[in-house]
Amino acid sequence: MGYKQRKSWPRDSCALRWFCGLAILLLAWPVIGTAQGLDGTAALALDADRYATTSGLTPQAVLHELTVQQASIAVTDALESEFADRIAGLSVGHAPFHIDVLLTGDAPVADRVVQVAGSPVLIRFRTGAYATHRQLVVALALHQTEIRASLTRPPGIGIDPRIGALVVMVSRADADAEPGDALRDRIAQIAGVPVRITTLDMADSDFADLQGGARLVGVDPADGRRYACTSGFVVRRGVESAVVTAAHCPDDLSWIAAGGVAHPLRFAGQWGWGYQDVQVNVSPTPLAPLFWSDTAKTIARRVAGATPRGSTRAGDIVCHRGERTGYSCAEVWMPDFAPAGDLCGGGCTPTWVAVRGPTCRSGDSGGPVFLGSTAYGIVKGGSYRGDGSCVFYYYMSVDFLPDGWLLAAG
Repeated sequence: MGYKQRKSWPRDSCALRWFCGLAILLLAWPVIGTAQGLDGTAALALDADRYATTSGLTPQAVLHELTVQQASIAVTDALESEFADRIAGLSVGHAPFHIDVLLTGDAPVADRVVQVAGSPVLIRFRTGAYATHRQLVVALALHQTEIRASLTRPPGIGIDPRIGALVVMVSRADADAEPGDALRDRIAQIAGVPVRITTLDMADSDFADLQGGARLVGVDPADGRRYACTSGFVVRRGVESAVVTAAHCPDDLSWIAAGGVAHPLRFAGQWGWGYQDVQVNVSPTPLAPLFWSDTAKTIARRVAGATPRGSTRAGDIVCHRGERTGYSCAEVWMPDFAPAGDLCGGGCTPTWVAVRGPTCRSGDSGGPVFLGSTAYGIVKGGSYRGDGSCVFYYYMSVDFLPDGWLLAAG
């Protein structure tokens, strides 16, 4: 199930056959064309109810937390500007909602309490970090290739703003070859910034699956097999309406309606380099800015806007909808993450957002990441434990939609 040979991918990118394949689910055509769609507080209340099932909080408490979370973006954006020369990391926490700021240097900063959405929010400051967030980003960009080359398996690398360090996710074989602190110290020497080593039982992979007859919406001419794909959000370019999905779908897709009627979606292009994994397929009729959010695909939501990656914090709650795992909500782990392996036509840039599950599985690729009626991105892939359970998934921010295509909202 290799990637198709397209001009956006290096010719040798199809060597990793397991790398490719597809997810499932296209937005239901009748709903997209006619439904008003859920939005505002009602949509956020559904996410609160979903997250309450795993957080131990009541739905009412979670709804309050999510309301404050969304309203606090302006506060954290201002903090990043105020402490631009010292900030090593910024994250948020819950129960109650609070903001943590990690700074370089020893000069103390007193904690603050600010009012957000009618509630007091504590801002906690810690000092003594070795490197600023910008220095960590530059170190990862400059030394990612050298770090990858020094290990037997290219690692996943991210920036954890809670600790102000690079997190390097190595294979068990690499960890066993340099036990104790030796591996950490060696990579820290390469990067020139603090490093934390962690191991995963299985390498990162794009969410990919051949569905063998379920919702078959496209044929890959490279192997003659039929595949189906998860769609994310509706996008527009001038008068054209389209849906985005993962770049590893067949070029020519059709949505199959009840009774087997096919609605063709014209292939407009795919973009799959270090920071993108996205394909656009155009509808012959106008599409409303709606997406399925629940497992049963009975509730469509109307997109009201987007949260950019630069305003996404570690600890933020986001939700995703995948055909294989349904609807779930979880915390952002690292907003600056580069997946392991060569999943981006080579190495990936640290521009993906990693989310701590709790569910992800082959078949979710291309699906929407959202909170309430706000779009965040589309799912690319994830990492698994040896038993197949989800460690985390990662998504492409809507910041990186193809040039000329805009997220449909309204």
